[in-house]
Amino acid sequence: MSGRFGADDWAVVLGASSGFGLATAHKLASHGMNLCLVHRDRRGALSRIEPEFEKIRACGVRVVTRNADALAPERRAGILDELAAAMGAEGRVRALLHSIAFGNLKLLVPERPRPRVARGALAEALGVPEAALAAAADRLFAAGHDELAELASPARYPARSFLDAEDFARTIHSMGTSLVDWTQDLQSRGLFAADARVFGLTSEGNAVAWKGYAAVSAAKTALEAAARSLATELAPYGVRCNVIQPGVTETPALEAIPGSDRLKASARLRNPFGRLTTPRDVAGVIYLLCLDEAAWINGAVIRVDGGEHVAGSTS
Repeated sequence: MSGRFGADDWAVVLGASSGFGLATAHKLASHGMNLCLVHRDRRGALSRIEPEFEKIRACGVRVVTRNADALAPERRAGILDELAAAMGAEGRVRALLHSIAFGNLKLLVPERPRPRVARGALAEALGVPEAALAAAADRLFAAGHDELAELASPARYPARSFLDAEDFARTIHSMGTSLVDWTQDLQSRGLFAADARVFGLTSEGNAVAWKGYAAVSAAKTALEAAARSLATELAPYGVRCNVIQPGVTETPALEAIPGSDRLKASARLRNPFGRLTTPRDVAGVIYLLCLDEAAWINGAVIRVDGGEHVAGSTS
């Protein structure tokens, strides 16, 4: 393949209205991939989303969009019916990207913060009130001085609502095992191309405990386990399945995490390039993995973080 996809190649993008999903849609469309874009947004958000979809259509590709709950079986069936009709007899799904970000971000138990004495000690040494030092640290940290993260006021977490079994079940399904539902349905309908690619998204929270991330972490590890099995069982049908692990990326999903400002500050300090990963960084790798030359990559977790995961010092 020359880098441009064929007239009958399609990609299905779940969570296509922002972040990784939208960036990937733009990238694939720019190389000739037709798109089925599935998203779930309030009516008020459509004024932002529709212009983005129009830019994608301007690439000259065919585009099917559906604002619907991708987790509902009946909605999924309707979307695939519509997709099959749009593709026609010759069209096939070359790529499926699962970029659904719908999970519970609560603590497991009430927080018991550790004593923070450095700010008070510094204020005393400088002869200034601790409250004044705290206000200055918060203001400068918010302005982008990442080194002040430890002096800034800590993140606040809900004090009354904690994760329960239902929270875990819904999060694991939406952000993890629903990848299997879509893959199975595309396969059973015969909609996959002979050399199809399936992608899930994980994060460093698959192995590192972030406060408020327990349910999402469980979902990511479930997704990775499911992806390994998909990679193995679907290989005889020509379907590859890989998981992308971006570095810390500024997306709506990240902003929903309590303390995300500290995650971003830590990532910028740790990353060898001194910046966060962007959705475009990730979209570029997904595009590359869709090419013929990447056909032998299967069952992998691929880090796309500029070396963030190997950098051991922030100094």
